[in-house]
Amino acid sequence: MDLNLLTALDALLEENSVQAAADRLHLSAPAMSRTLTRIRKATGDDILVRTGRTMTPTPRALALRDEVRTLVQRAGEVLTPTQALDLATLRRTFTIQGHDALVGAVAPQVLAAATEAPGVTVRFLAEAPVDTPDLARGHVDLELGSAVPAPEINHQVVGEDRLIVVSRDPAPLTLERFAAADHVLISRRGRTRDGLDERLAERGLRRRVVATMPTVASAIALVGSGSAVVVVAERLSAPVRAAFGVRAHPLDLDLPAAPVVLSWHRRYDSDPAHSWLRGHCADALRAALALI
Repeated sequence: MDLNLLTALDALLEENSVQAAADRLHLSAPAMSRTLTRIRKATGDDILVRTGRTMTPTPRALALRDEVRTLVQRAGEVLTPTQALDLATLRRTFTIQGHDALVGAVAPQVLAAATEAPGVTVRFLAEAPVDTPDLARGHVDLELGSAVPAPEINHQVVGEDRLIVVSRDPAPLTLERFAAADHVLISRRGRTRDGLDERLAERGLRRRVVATMPTVASAIALVGSGSAVVVVAERLSAPVRAAFGVRAHPLDLDLPAAPVVLSWHRRYDSDPAHSWLRGHCADALRAALALI
């Protein structure tokens, strides 16, 4: 049996695309198509079937996905020698994607650490407007956000940050004045409602969202130029608030603090270079949250 078929099957089941799997394994599309034919013959199953312009995994393929992923990961661990990380010779491009306040918190420390690794390049990407499988597919090394990911994705809750109200007005902000103000809502999808509206409704109040903004920085900049208010995480927004001279007010609602979550695919658990990157990101986030 050709055990290389497991690696190809793993790529096909994660990508659900012959072309994408070929790109991932640095093969041509015809070569990957021939490999898929061999996999179908070995398993006695179609594995992927054409549905319009996409490929859909069969029930057998779905049942095999986790087992194949585990086998490939274990084989990689067995066949890869453990080596001490040599930053001076490391050649790698890391991709970090996340909420703009979190990316802003980790970027200075990561770049400072990278001075010891001249062959390292770091790409910082904004949050995608929709949820994507980029971590699972290996397109992103780390995600920084507030959501706990799917089971196949490992994560670390670094800390949490309480929510506050930001406005240009220095006067105390009662809950009634807060509800009556014009609101800016931060949403990567452009949503005009969130959990805050439900809490206000419990008090018999409602708010008017006049604009949505994709990032904390853009929302605070907008608030700083007018009379609207925005709800943000307190400590992570501090540098932006200082830059625009806005005021912070406590939020008189029983809202849970926002978690700060660092996520990565489990294939990188034993990767020394990835562990180095994760460590610096976690340290930077803890420092931003004043936890160290």
